[in-house]
Amino acid sequence: MNEFDGVLAVHKPAGFTSHDVVAKVRRLVSMKRIGHTGTLDPAVTGVLPLCLGRSTRIVEYLQEMPKEYVATLRLGIATDTEDMTGTITEQIESVDVSEEQVRHVLGQMIGTISQVPPMYSAIKVDGKRLYELAREGKTIERKAREVTIYELEIIDFKAGAHPEVSFRALCSKGTYIRTLCVDIGRALNVPSVMVELIRTQSAGISLDQCVTFEQIAEAVEQGVLEQHLIQPDQAMSNLPSYTVDASVYKHTLQGKRISIDAIQPHDESQRLADITTESPVFKLYAPDGIFIGIFRLEQSKQEIVPVKVFLP
Repeated sequence: MNEFDGVLAVHKPAGFTSHDVVAKVRRLVSMKRIGHTGTLDPAVTGVLPLCLGRSTRIVEYLQEMPKEYVATLRLGIATDTEDMTGTITEQIESVDVSEEQVRHVLGQMIGTISQVPPMYSAIKVDGKRLYELAREGKTIERKAREVTIYELEIIDFKAGAHPEVSFRALCSKGTYIRTLCVDIGRALNVPSVMVELIRTQSAGISLDQCVTFEQIAEAVEQGVLEQHLIQPDQAMSNLPSYTVDASVYKHTLQGKRISIDAIQPHDESQRLADITTESPVFKLYAPDGIFIGIFRLEQSKQEIVPVKVFLP
C-alpha cells in the first residue's frame, strides 16, 4: 500500500457520487486513507478535493472555505428534486421574464439568505437521510438555515417559452444551488428547476488544477503522483500564517503552551491582530519555514496551543 500525503483535486465526472470518487481513487493509488471535502450529487461535475494520508486531518478546514459554481436553471418547470432527475410537479406553457428582471433578482440575493434544504438531500433527521424519506413518499418539515452568497452574476440568458439562465455563484458551505435556482424562480413568480451544475472552485482550488481518473492512473504508473498533490498548508489558504521564535520552537512539537509573544506574522500581509479579530485558529511555521501544524489562541491566557501537529 502507498502512503501519499496531500490534497488531490479531482475533476469529478457525471454519474459518480463523492463516495464513488473516493473508492475509485483508493483503487488507483493503492491506499485507504482518503477523504473528500464536500459532497456533490451524481449529476454534478467539477472540483472535488480529496485529502490523502495525514492530510485527511484538514478536511474540516477545507470544507469551511467558500465554493464556486456555474449553474443553469430553466424557468417554467418545477420538479420534486429541484433538478432534472426528478418528476415534474409543475409546468406552465410560457414564461414572460426579461434578462433585466433576472439580473435584479440575482442582485437581491447577494448576502446572507435563508434556505430550506430540499427533501432530496443527505441531511439526517432522526438518524435517516432526507432523500431516503423522500423516496418513501414522505415529506417532513425542515428548518431553514442561513447561508451566504458572496457573488452572484448572470453568465447567459436564453429567451424562449422556458427561458434558461446560466449564472456563477460564490457561496458559503452548505448552500444548495438547486434550492437557489428554485428561489430565483420564486422571486420571479414562476416555477424553476436546475438543469446543470458544475463546481468550478472549492477550498481555493480551481477547475484547471484538477486531474481526471485517467491522469491519476497515468501519474501513479509513472511514479509522479506527488507532482499533483497540494501540500496541506497550501490548501488551507484561508488561515493566517505565523512563525514561532527559535527559542520555543521545540515546545510547539511537545504540545506545550507558549506565549502569543513568541510568534510573528509569517509574511508582511498578515498582522498579529488577525488571530484575535478574525480567527483564533492559524497555521504555524518553524523558523526555517517548515510547516508545524494548526494552532489556536486561548485569549484569556494569551497563549497558543496545538490543535493538529504535522511534523513527524
